Amino acid sequence: MPFVDTGGLRIFQFGQFSLAPVTQAVATRRGGVSEGPYAELNVSTSVGDDPALVSQNMDRIFNVMDRPLASLFDSWLVHGSGALVAGGPRLAEWGKPPQGDIILTNKPNVTLFMRYADCVPLIYVDPVKKALALAHAGWRGSLLRVAAKAVDEMRQHYGSRPEDLLVGIGPAISVKNYEVGTEVVTEVQAAFGEGGDLLPRYGESTHFDLVAANRRLLEEAGVRNIEDAELCTSENQQDWFSHRGSGGKTGRFGVLLALK
Repeated sequence: MPFVDTGGLRIFQFGQFSLAPVTQAVATRRGGVSEGPYAELNVSTSVGDDPALVSQNMDRIFNVMDRPLASLFDSWLVHGSGALVAGGPRLAEWGKPPQGDIILTNKPNVTLFMRYADCVPLIYVDPVKKALALAHAGWRGSLLRVAAKAVDEMRQHYGSRPEDLLVGIGPAISVKNYEVGTEVVTEVQAAFGEGGDLLPRYGESTHFDLVAANRRLLEEAGVRNIEDAELCTSENQQDWFSHRGSGGKTGRFGVLLALK
């Protein structure tokens, strides 16, 4: 499994990105300074953790990955499909990040960064056009086809071709741990047809396969090179924060992506 222990942190990296001109990290929860339900490497100030500790955690990730924190471009996730093009870092004086569940750039002085805790991390690298994107896909974003929308955004802004893209599917909640109610079932069926294998039954409950849904969207968009981390956040809480697995009180792990 492609984990790297470096600088006191435990980092997951995608194999197919190793020859691309990028710095990549899916940071586990290990190696930070936060405590309690946010232990250890929580990177979100919106979940109840001490902002000073979150700031230290962010410093640790950026230092270990040899990226200046001043290069940060992140977003406020709203479970939508809105996209933000980063022409430069997000300035500190902006305060709260702008809203968007897709962020993209072709600037080496920008470090894209997103936060997760069960929703599907989608990491896009175009080694031909030297462009990058991150996307966040919970059930709402999946129904809004955010995975395919990111492909469209890269095509529109950078001329990316789907067949050139390398896409990583990061740690997310697995189907057997993601029970959903009738509202979600109805909406999945409306978006994907009857759902079929996306809505399997486990005993008396119906579950939604978030990872399979997003893989399907990527393939339909023409993406050929997809690498799945095959890691469940709920089952591996020693490494990942899980909103569902923790009962709702937990931190967020970070995904960092930048052009070298």
